[in-house]
Amino acid sequence: MGVEGRMKCVKYLLFFFNFIFWLCGLALIVLGVLVQVALHSTVVINNVSASSAPLVLIVVGVIVFFIAFFGCCGAWKESYCMVTMLKCCGVTNATDWKGKFGSVPDSVPDSCCINVTAGCGQGAMGDALKIHQTGCETVVEKLLKKNIMWVIVAALVLAFLQIMGIIFACMLMGGIHSGYEVM
Repeated sequence: MGVEGRMKCVKYLLFFFNFIFWLCGLALIVLGVLVQVALHSTVVINNVSASSAPLVLIVVGVIVFFIAFFGCCGAWKESYCMVTMLKCCGVTNATDWKGKFGSVPDSVPDSCCINVTAGCGQGAMGDALKIHQTGCETVVEKLLKKNIMWVIVAALVLAFLQIMGIIFACMLMGGIHSGYEVM
């Protein structure tokens, strides 16, 4: 059953912002690779300590890329599971929101609630029965560790597609250079 009225607007806004974050994640990955190439004239990381800046950009980009991807898919398909995939609150824990959210003291966003309802996070920061106490950093780490094989497979598939794109571009470049006989 699809959402109606104002929630339909929220659905498209959520999709739009997740799409923007997905593009930003992709941009961070590309930027990390470009910095690696600029510093070391190769994509291969031989010395981790010398390639720490590009590596951080790439890792952060991959994390943002996947979280935003799940957000886009969840919003588009209206999947409760995908939209609420990170059952967490704050970066380290719920107290990250102390004094930063709402007018009521000890409030957290409603997305931190175990059972999400309007206003459920007001004044409920310390209530472990109402609020997820685990930080999102821990949840994302566990998720990535649990699904590391899929992350590696996705990275390899993307790398393969990129290499195929480079090969086809080189073939086309050679055809264009030899007299525009590409067909």
